[in-house]
Amino acid sequence: MADDLGFSDIGCYGGEIHTPNLDYLASNGIRYTQFYNTSRCCPTRASLLTGLYNHQAGIGKMTDAEDQPGYRGHLTKNTVTLAEVLKTAGYQTAMTGKWHVSKTLVQKNPQDQLDWLNHKKDFGDFSPVDQYPTSRGFDRYFGNIWGVVDFFDPFSLVSGTQPVKQVPKDYYHTDAIHDTAVAYIKSFARTKAPFFLYVAETAPHWPLHALPEDIATYKDTYKVGWDAIRQARYAKMVKLGLIDPTKTSLSERWANELSWEANPDKAWDAQAMAVHAAMVDRMDQGIGRMIQALRETGQLDNTLILFLSDNGASPENCAAYGPGFDRPNQIRDGRDVVYDLKKQVMPGPQTTFASIGPRWANVANTPYAYNKAESYEGGIHTPMLAFWPKGIQAKKGSFSVQVGHVMDFMRTFVELAGATYPNTHKGQAITPTTGVSLVPTFAGQALAGRQNVFNEHFGARYARSGNWKLVSTSRDTTWRLYNLATDGSETQDLAARYPDKVRELTSRWRTWAHTHQVFPRPGQKPIATH
Repeated sequence: MADDLGFSDIGCYGGEIHTPNLDYLASNGIRYTQFYNTSRCCPTRASLLTGLYNHQAGIGKMTDAEDQPGYRGHLTKNTVTLAEVLKTAGYQTAMTGKWHVSKTLVQKNPQDQLDWLNHKKDFGDFSPVDQYPTSRGFDRYFGNIWGVVDFFDPFSLVSGTQPVKQVPKDYYHTDAIHDTAVAYIKSFARTKAPFFLYVAETAPHWPLHALPEDIATYKDTYKVGWDAIRQARYAKMVKLGLIDPTKTSLSERWANELSWEANPDKAWDAQAMAVHAAMVDRMDQGIGRMIQALRETGQLDNTLILFLSDNGASPENCAAYGPGFDRPNQIRDGRDVVYDLKKQVMPGPQTTFASIGPRWANVANTPYAYNKAESYEGGIHTPMLAFWPKGIQAKKGSFSVQVGHVMDFMRTFVELAGATYPNTHKGQAITPTTGVSLVPTFAGQALAGRQNVFNEHFGARYARSGNWKLVSTSRDTTWRLYNLATDGSETQDLAARYPDKVRELTSRWRTWAHTHQVFPRPGQKPIATH
């Protein structure tokens, strides 16, 4: 699972970024055109791991705890993870990369927190150890417990439960995630037992950190600007057959009052997107090494590989946040980290903290509107690939139009592994999974039991029933209605024309919210604006 990857970033979904290994999976597998995440990193991870809506799993917002069932800030005891379920079917289990579904332990003193982030002091565990991956079904784990990392010297890096206090001089986190995954594959392949490996990328989440040789590949690519790249991606998506231009138009460019020609920061902005592309490129290189390890060990043909993103591309200006919480102000050798609001220091090196911003995020999410954290398609619509030479009967390189969701992984894996989703686990009652099995789509068939899909995050929300979608943003609670069959990019609000449909979907959303821990308990203060 990629982190903050836009819908059209990779080559097989319309992008100009070099992703030959993902393109190989697509041309020999299935591309999903209507697959959903939950619009934010840790909620998506919670939903994917547990087969539940994220509020049911305890992560309605982020990993800070609130006194409400849907907002505990960690995977709660009413859940089981994919790894815990697959272990009961004899699977070996491992994970590399970003965990981000356990309670974040923060120092009360801000200077202590910065010293911790800067690798100057050690305050022990990054989350309660009973919430680490190895306490939730994973036999092996290497990665970052928290969400944000310096790619050259990550904070919250652990192996199993032991902090990794020093990394090699030439360390790059994306490479380490894949090198460890390759080692796990080779180790597992020496046994007869099947294995499950969850690779949770940190790329291309900010900060924009990439290797110089990868950045150089894209040094001129984005000098043509937002509109040119967006138009080229849209045209490629149409040519690929990924979208039908009569049904999905190119939405209006975000903040289009500024043209690229008039942009005073063209050089910085072009470099920022070049670093983003370099991070995706490096991720694809690592995926290629994993594919090769599976091939060399004779595992490739009978391995199901799924690839997706946790949410749409991010519009955040991380420089505006400044240091603190999960962002250092110095690197290990004492040099300052630059949070450059004036776009004068080029992004890419370890001593910078920068992000692509809303306009490039809008390009990354072509052709959709909005972005990460919102419930419009630009926030929740993920690229999704399925590859399994021995198990997929659908035509190679075909598209699936079935509406899927990250919570569907649980029921899919349970079916394929011959496992049983439990009613209880370790003496705790387990919430029934809300997903459906994706297995029929591997034969090009329709999904069974999928009627409605919902979301809520910081007040952004949607209800989808069939092709009708009711949606509002995190800043405006006004419901807007779209027919995705004829308007896949949500450009024509039909709420005034179909008030009965608005009332119907509003009622369905409120029922879902009340029964899935989105709303607080009766008499308690509301968690989010609705």
